[in-house]
Amino acid sequence: MSANYRISSFENYLEVIKDEIKIKRPYYRGQSKRTSEGYTLMPSIGRFKQLEKKHPADFYDFECSVLDTFANHVVGQVNHLPRNDWEYLALAQHHGLPTRFMDWTTNPLVALYFACRNAKKDTDSAVYVLTTAIEKYGDILRSDDNKHRDVQPEGDSFTEKVSDEDDPYSDYGLDEDENDTDVFEEDSPSYELPKTSSMKKEDVESPFDISENIIYDPAHVSPRIRAQDGVLLACQQPLKPIDETEYIEIIIEHRNNNHFKICQQLEQYGVFDKQLFPDLDGMAKWLRYKEFENGH
Repeated sequence: MSANYRISSFENYLEVIKDEIKIKRPYYRGQSKRTSEGYTLMPSIGRFKQLEKKHPADFYDFECSVLDTFANHVVGQVNHLPRNDWEYLALAQHHGLPTRFMDWTTNPLVALYFACRNAKKDTDSAVYVLTTAIEKYGDILRSDDNKHRDVQPEGDSFTEKVSDEDDPYSDYGLDEDENDTDVFEEDSPSYELPKTSSMKKEDVESPFDISENIIYDPAHVSPRIRAQDGVLLACQQPLKPIDETEYIEIIIEHRNNNHFKICQQLEQYGVFDKQLFPDLDGMAKWLRYKEFENGH
């Protein structure tokens, strides 16, 4: 993978995000299980190994058929009908249907929550950061409409560091001169990100026909997506995991009850069950944490 960091506190994590993640538009995913433990970065449909036996054409027909069946039952169940396969598939993903979409977030604190909230006491968890430049579905549609789209200058690359103006953590008051020995960089970071392709509308008419991975910012089919700053990664090869050269791993060590301590600090920043799951499930989960799991 591109780089590997170990952190043992909330402050360590903020330092890595602020000072080490030199990516202009990063996407984060928190997991209670690391990829090295077998939980590779792949969409939910890729975890059904029997699908690997299908011929690509048969797998394509299978995905389309499953979505058609789901779509036929959507009428009467939602306030607004999806307009295309992207929206139908996002709705299906939200309701638990295995799809070629993967859940990611633009908020590193949300990713840290998902890494720590249900982590086992004796196992490290991790946050993953995509390093490969990936085009956004909405950008492709807009750029194809704009016949005079601006060309990015050669010097404007994804490798430049985010300015304080763009950095949501620039005001967290971390001492940049402080040497914290709890941060361990296992590999020298190198984020030489490729230029994105020039895709057009016809290339993204369906998520089943894409020729490369696409970031899809779904219409907010649920308050949860909005609360979690969620985006979906549409995987061009959904039966294969993301290559380890395409992401950074930030390992959250389990020692000294770190996961629980980090969750307590995240709550102070407004990142906790009740806020990320603005429904009765989230309220119940938050009460369980506060009244039953919080040492009372």
